[in-house]
Amino acid sequence: MATRVYTSFDYDHDATLKNFLVGQSRLPDSPFEISDWSIKVASPGWKAEARRRIRASDTVAVICGQFTHTAVGVATEVQIAREESIPYFLLKGYRDRTCYKPTTALPADQIYPWTWDNLKILVGGGR
Repeated sequence: MATRVYTSFDYDHDATLKNFLVGQSRLPDSPFEISDWSIKVASPGWKAEARRRIRASDTVAVICGQFTHTAVGVATEVQIAREESIPYFLLKGYRDRTCYKPTTALPADQIYPWTWDNLKILVGGGR
């Protein structure tokens, strides 16, 4: 069975990057699957719904972009992943731009270059 990945990203700035990751999950040799669980509208119950979806995942891929440090939803999702003991990893969304960690990321959390080889290692638990 493929690894279930919850994707956390800045919806206002990095939705295209999430679509790229979904595309990679559909490659024949992909060891992971992504359900598009993006919560598009912040409703009163969105945090509980995000928690439910993160709990149903094996890992959380956090796509880091230029404004991730200002994305409250991404910060919340990383915090939920830690609270639920779901591993997460940070992907650098843009090679040629400065990308930032979410504010709730730990100082030791590394932002990894987004390559196909790295992605397969990270989804498999390698850090």
